[in-house]
Amino acid sequence: MSPVAEEILRKAQAFGLKITCAESCTGGMISAALTDIAGSSAIFEEGFVTYSNGAKQKMLGVRHKTLADYGAVSEPVAREMAEGALRQSQADLAISVSGIAGPSGSEFKPEGRVCFALASAHGTESETQEFGALGRAAVRQAALNHALNLIHVHLTLAH
Repeated sequence: MSPVAEEILRKAQAFGLKITCAESCTGGMISAALTDIAGSSAIFEEGFVTYSNGAKQKMLGVRHKTLADYGAVSEPVAREMAEGALRQSQADLAISVSGIAGPSGSEFKPEGRVCFALASAHGTESETQEFGALGRAAVRQAALNHALNLIHVHLTLAH
């Protein structure tokens, strides 16, 4: 179990907040980290694993134009993923992640690039991290750790 995930659970419970996840390259790892903890049902009801562009559109309402203009691994798509997860759930806070875990990338979208967004009633923030060509498992783990830290910082600063 992740100590950060345990702290997220404690803070979200204290504030009466629900969290949801919209995941692509992490394939449910963030949801799993949160639900590994006993009592997580108090803060987590559902998550979305939207690996394909079609799933992002169908489940989260990501616009075709956004995908066509920016590609799946972009902050605009990550923002629409987080906002869609918030709309589709009873959550107060949504984290999204879309990236290139590897083993290959391109000149324009290198392996290890991961886009994150955090959406709440107060708005949506997004960022891109370049973890580098660490290998698929390491990029996914880095994305998980970063996403948990983003949630933790948000809960710490917002309340």
